[in-house]
Amino acid sequence: MTKKGLVLAAILGAIPMVSMADNVGNCGWGSKVFDGQSGVVPQSLAVTTNGTFGNQTFGITSGTSGCTQDGMVKSSWMTAMYIDGNRHQLARDMAVGEGETLDALASLIGVEEQDRSLFNQTLKNNYAKIYASENASAVDIMSALKVVLSSDVTLARYSENVS
Repeated sequence: MTKKGLVLAAILGAIPMVSMADNVGNCGWGSKVFDGQSGVVPQSLAVTTNGTFGNQTFGITSGTSGCTQDGMVKSSWMTAMYIDGNRHQLARDMAVGEGETLDALASLIGVEEQDRSLFNQTLKNNYAKIYASENASAVDIMSALKVVLSSDVTLARYSENVS
């Protein structure tokens, strides 16, 4: 194989790893070495580091390298799609502090059962911050939701699930 062919194969081989990385994740050597850096290159290098050395899988299995065994697989695009598709009903439920769409949102971001009533009440009390305008986008709502959750001692741990 030619040198150009090897380079092309390496690049094409890295594409699935980058697309599956979900912005690198929170553990493994690559995530620590490239922590705080943004862009395609640092993400690719972090994923490649984790994949090359197999340390992220080992870290999750053993609870090392910044990984935990109780972590949650999360997807911010699902949260954004849910909020976008249910924006009006979610606003109504949030305004009263209860309802199916609010329960589904809590479940989607991993709010534990014992924290649900505090979650509902906090969102109700901060409705005007979360839905700052009538035309708030899903991204605006998610950003405000993250800030509101971060400001509560008990709910702050769920804020990282809202990206």
